[in-house]
Amino acid sequence: QVQLVESGGGSVQAGGSLRLSCAASGYSVSSYCIGWFRQAPGKEREGVAAVVIYNRRGTTFYADSVRGRFTISQDNAKKTVVLQMNSLKPEDTAMYYCAASARSLTIAAILGANSYDYWGQGTQVTVSS
Repeated sequence: QVQLVESGGGSVQAGGSLRLSCAASGYSVSSYCIGWFRQAPGKEREGVAAVVIYNRRGTTFYADSVRGRFTISQDNAKKTVVLQMNSLKPEDTAMYYCAASARSLTIAAILGANSYDYWGQGTQVTVSS
């Protein structure tokens, strides 16, 4: 059973930084994708960043809205994926979720919520102006 547990959310002023972690367990495949998504009230869930892991090596993908400010990385030993968020803006305020997929995804599908089968419980990020 795949389990994902997020941590690290909180409140910060605009321009600040937060670091989110996603601890994954229950995976036995060598290739999978871990994505970070966010959902603000009244809005659809949005893909923020993802890392495709194959034989312990990762390839990263970012939404245009966060490229250059957010960095996704993996720690294979700890089975953890981290989302480092810098230069935060009020519009980054949302519930953030990590998700996992063992499917073979096209590049166009990597940041799509429908591509993921397993989800964490979410962690709130609030950025004040």
